[in-house]
Amino acid sequence: MSLFKRIRNIMKKPEPPPEEKSIFTIGPGDICEVSLTLYTVSGRTVNTRRGTIMLTLQDGAATRYLLIENRASTQYALYAAIDGRLDSIHEVPVQLELDGRMYHMEEQYAGHIATTGNTPFMQGGEQSVWQYQSDDRKLLRIEWLDGRFMLYEGDSIIPADVHVLRGGTS
Repeated sequence: MSLFKRIRNIMKKPEPPPEEKSIFTIGPGDICEVSLTLYTVSGRTVNTRRGTIMLTLQDGAATRYLLIENRASTQYALYAAIDGRLDSIHEVPVQLELDGRMYHMEEQYAGHIATTGNTPFMQGGEQSVWQYQSDDRKLLRIEWLDGRFMLYEGDSIIPADVHVLRGGTS
């Protein structure tokens, strides 16, 4: 190594350390722990206007969806996709009975989403969402985009049950 290169290496600024990943910045390839289960993040759907992120999580063959709502406080919900069908976006009911459990609509909204990796909707666009809750605090979520419905059933998760273990190579 020449003397000039040695002096240049001494004088140059050190590279900043890599930014640590948080639950708001992780994406496909990263690892997180939710309720003592390790998951690989395989997809990410973001609605920036609403401050929501839906992570597609893989644990072997099992797929789960972690919804993160960043509002006055950060709220988490862990969902699993369920089979179901609705005929029209205009006929989504205010109350919905599923397997003997009555769900009541809490919120309905629409917004533009952006997707990365493996998600239920492979491209972004204008998405409509209906969120329900039952009397025993079970959650139901219906999403619609480009003529396709997705239904999810799940539970609220306390923030202490969600951890980013390490960032991947994404």
